[in-house]
Amino acid sequence: MSPEQISGLAWDKQGGLLPAVVQDATGGRVLMLGYMDRAALDATLATRRVTFFSRSRQRLWMKGESSGDVLDLVAIEADCDGDTLLVQAHPRGPTCHLGRASCFADAPENFLARLDQLVARRERERPPGSYSTKLFEAGTRRIAQKVGEEGVETALAAVAQDDAALLGEAADLVFHLTVLLRERGLGLDDVVAVLRDRHAAAAR
Repeated sequence: MSPEQISGLAWDKQGGLLPAVVQDATGGRVLMLGYMDRAALDATLATRRVTFFSRSRQRLWMKGESSGDVLDLVAIEADCDGDTLLVQAHPRGPTCHLGRASCFADAPENFLARLDQLVARRERERPPGSYSTKLFEAGTRRIAQKVGEEGVETALAAVAQDDAALLGEAADLVFHLTVLLRERGLGLDDVVAVLRDRHAAAAR
């Protein structure tokens, strides 16, 4: 956020505090709600670690300052009225003090984004015994072959088996396609971008 945008926020509306909704930048899950004053927002932008104003302690509080479960800042934007902030971050560990990923137990997330992130980590780290590691070490041709096999099995399930079988084969197909994309240095977000561009072109 620019200094002009920060100054233009509705600081006086709620006694100098703005609600800050924190969202996982990868999966889209809402993680928590906190409050920021001008100093907390400045500290967040300066350190790239999400910092709040603690109403109970009456001081600045960096999320994870004692637990180590910090929130690495990705982006901040204000809503249309300038009185609420949306904070996108990468959590390092659970966000909730109860040890859960989110303070909202049933908050939905984009699991495909989470899967894509996991596959990317498997590609980098190559943990022994992982099926993903085995695929990556086999190379592009073998992964592509698996995608072809799973595509055929998905098509056969669609015409000859029940819904559970079709869903199982479709899940296998999506997983192996995710691995193939990552092998080529791509991700599901890149596929989504192509689909979004096509949709926008069709709507014009």
